[in-house]
Amino acid sequence: MATVAQYPTDPDLWSSPVSVPLGEDVVALLRRPSTCYIATTMPDGSPQLTQTWVDTDGEHVLINSVESHQKTRNIARDPRVAVAVSDPSDPSSYVQIRGRVLRVTTEGAVDHIEALAQKYLGGPYPWFGGRDQVRVIYVIRPERVSSPRG
Repeated sequence: MATVAQYPTDPDLWSSPVSVPLGEDVVALLRRPSTCYIATTMPDGSPQLTQTWVDTDGEHVLINSVESHQKTRNIARDPRVAVAVSDPSDPSSYVQIRGRVLRVTTEGAVDHIEALAQKYLGGPYPWFGGRDQVRVIYVIRPERVSSPRG
């Protein structure tokens, strides 16, 4: 597997609660074309928030991005993230997931962005940043999953 992020050596960043399972309703939401935001931490400690597409393998949250983006650099320094995903048919219904990025990989990332484009756009990915960009997948282990509606 082609891992591109160099993770911090601070053991406190890696000692985390056990992964929590994603419920069937959460998996279904992640498999729909749902609005998603991912929060990472900037070097000065301030939050960095990005709207993105989201997916799941049934166990992890998967987010596709570009290797050179700020959030990728933030994750390489501190793998803790928060993700908020809202129901496309009811935006006030959402789930929040806190966890850690287990790995950032290029393996399968181009095929993954094409699949996400089909899901979100109904067609091929338009390569907004050009075809020379290096696509990556963040594999996020959920540690806390909650929703204001229960």
